[in-house]
This record gives sequence, C-alpha cells and structure tokens, in this order.
Amino acid sequence: MAFGILVWIFKETPRNRITTYPVYQIQQTTTVMKATKGKLVNQITETDSEKLKELFVDGLKDIYWAEKHLAKALTKMSKSATSEELKAAFEKHTTETEEHAARLEEVFGLVGEKAQAKKCAAMEGLIEEGEEIISSTDKGTMVRDCGLIMAAQKVEHYEIASYGTLRNIARTLGYSEVADMLQITLDQEGETDHKLTELAETYVNEEASAE
Repeated sequence: MAFGILVWIFKETPRNRITTYPVYQIQQTTTVMKATKGKLVNQITETDSEKLKELFVDGLKDIYWAEKHLAKALTKMSKSATSEELKAAFEKHTTETEEHAARLEEVFGLVGEKAQAKKCAAMEGLIEEGEEIISSTDKGTMVRDCGLIMAAQKVEHYEIASYGTLRNIARTLGYSEVADMLQITLDQEGETDHKLTELAETYVNEEASAE
C-alpha cells in the first residue's frame, strides 16, 4: 500500500500572517522502490548493444570512405597551393590520411567486421567545395591559399566530430583498444587543424588581403 508524508514549514510574514510552504513529499511503494533501485545501474541490454554496434560499424564505414577519398583530394590541394608551407602541410596530412585508412582497417578487424566503405555524402560535399575553390581562385595567389585552408578546416572539423563520437561509442561498447586507436587519429586531426589555423593567422590571411 502506498503512503505519503507531506512536510510543511511555517513562516511568519511581516503582517503576522502564517503562510505554509511545502518542502518535500515522500511517496513510496514496494514497487517504486524496486524500480528506482533498478535504475541505479546503467546497463546496456544485448539488444541495445547490438543496435549500438550496428551504428558504430556504420560510422566506421562512413569515415573509411571519407579517408579513402580525402587522400586523393589532399594531393590535388597540395599541388594547387601557393605557399610552400601549406603545400607541405597538405602533403604531410595526405600521408597521415593514408595511415588513418589503414588504422580503420585494423579497427574493423578488432570488432569482427570486414573493412567496407560506405559513401559519405558529407565528405563528398566538402571535397567538391575544395575543388570549387580551386577553380574559382587564381593560381599562385594567397587568396587561393586562404580558400584552401578554409575548405581543409571544414574537413578537419567534420573528421574531429566523427572520430570523437566513434571513440566514445567504442568506450561504451567496451572496445578499449579500438577507442585508443581512434584517439590517435583524433589527435592527428586536431594537430592538422591547429597547423592550418597557425598558417592562416601567421601570414596567409594578411597577404591575401593585400592582393
């Protein structure tokens, strides 16, 4: 049988009127107590775990496609860049991107899945945006470099969000080794983004404004 206790306090107002204020109400039943106790333990059921793994693997396929196609795009961006430092940054990240794809293949194996790519519409759009910047800017200008940095950082931010989410899901599923591997890639993406910001703020944007 349910029972409740309603507790009130009394406060004297400036006009000497007594006002009541409810503080808290406790209501409990044997059923409620058991339900509450059960909620204290946050567990993932086998069904939920399988659904989450499906989402995780789908995300891996998405970013795997993205890395495969990004490597080609970065090569084109490097050849199109004006600044030697920006060229070098793109070349370095091209090599890292190839490593990222290889690391993802290891991740697939660790979770018992075959490495497969699923078309990533977001990365496809970002790559197209980079190509548009190349075609709409003059060769040998810092304006082009400014545009390339903008396009590249959009890519990096997408990858940072993707890898960060996948790492967190891996931890939830208990894939600690996989989470550590994804963190390595996440760190490299962050370093690339920082480098691009540094180039833009050091001289690219300023020189572009003078053209």
